[in-house]
Amino acid sequence: PQGDGSVGLPHWTANNRSIEGEDVVIWHAFGVTHVPRVEDFPVMPSESTGFMLKPDGFFAGNPGVDLPPSKNAASKLVSEEGCCN
Repeated sequence: PQGDGSVGLPHWTANNRSIEGEDVVIWHAFGVTHVPRVEDFPVMPSESTGFMLKPDGFFAGNPGVDLPPSKNAASKLVSEEGCCN
């Protein structure tokens, strides 16, 4: 059953414990509600769901910014004036 919000992440983070050097485990719970359609009879074609974890603040900046530019030998100008004249 769903709680009243008095426990959980807000309660856990209120202690301001350090997670440095610890294994952090995240339980992601979700449900799918299927609204039947006429097209689903006699076999439902598919039902998919998912999630993605993306780091935030992992680096102080974009680590690719300081890379030297690469030269692509296949790229060249169409004419001396450029490609859009």
